[in-house]
Amino acid sequence: MWILASSDNMAIRPIQNRPRILEIAYLATLAALRPLRRWLKPGGMMEAVFVRGERMSKGIIFDCQMCGDCVLHSTGMTCPMTCPKNLRNGPCGGVRQDGGCEIVPDMQCVWLAAWERSKEMPALGGGIHALLPPVNRQLEGTSAWINDLDGKTEKQPAGWVE
Repeated sequence: MWILASSDNMAIRPIQNRPRILEIAYLATLAALRPLRRWLKPGGMMEAVFVRGERMSKGIIFDCQMCGDCVLHSTGMTCPMTCPKNLRNGPCGGVRQDGGCEIVPDMQCVWLAAWERSKEMPALGGGIHALLPPVNRQLEGTSAWINDLDGKTEKQPAGWVE
């Protein structure tokens, strides 16, 4: 059953409306991968496997855009890269009164969904209040899990000042 669909056939799947389950899965995956981080390096043998796995799993669940700089855990398990404007820190000024996107009117604003879903995440839901750095475009097409474990996602792009 599809919850929302837009004119461009992008859909939000029902599992996205279960952010608490996704939060548990995220934390469990992170805990399982941390001990392996010395073998999980950007550009290493395992990255191709992770990229395929992320493209398949996160693509199905989150319509993952493979930015390599994933912030799902900070945005209510809603990918901000699915926003037609790729906004990382909240909605634009064009959100319609009915909550629709100004670019794709049949699509709910990604950030309205992120805000509501973050309320259901006891461990990570507060991340919605954090100012996120701009997406590091140099990481596109790489594994977000490996980049996160390697610390690449913590390194701010040149010119970014908090």
